[in-house]
Amino acid sequence: MAGKLVHIEFPAHDAGRASGFYSGLFGWQFQDAGMPGIDYLMFQGEPGGAVYTSEQGGSGAIVYFETDDIDRDVGRVRELGGEAEDKAPIPHVGWFARCKDTEGNAFSFFQSDESVPAPSA
Repeated sequence: MAGKLVHIEFPAHDAGRASGFYSGLFGWQFQDAGMPGIDYLMFQGEPGGAVYTSEQGGSGAIVYFETDDIDRDVGRVRELGGEAEDKAPIPHVGWFARCKDTEGNAFSFFQSDESVPAPSA
C-alpha cells in the first residue's frame, strides 16, 4: 500500500547507547545489519527500523513510506514543492530516496525490489 509507514531510523551519535536505550524502553532486540562502513543496528517490529551512527544524531527520526513506483513519487514530491534526491540502491533489497516536504521535514521512500544488484567492485 503506497504511503504505509514501513521503516524508521534513529540517527545517533552513539548507536550502541541509543540501541540500549530503545531496548530498555521497548524491549527491542537489535542486530548488526552487516553493512560495510556503517554502524547500522536493526530491530524487527511494525514497522521495523534501525539505529545508526551519524553526525546528525539527535536530528529526529526518519520515516520511510512504502511506494510501488519510487520514480513517480520522487517526481511528485518535486512537483508539489518539496525536495527529493534521486533514488539510491539497497542491494538485493530495493530502492530508497531521501525527501523533504514543503516545511523542511525529512522523510524517505522505500520500494522493495530484490533484483537490485550489488555495486561492482
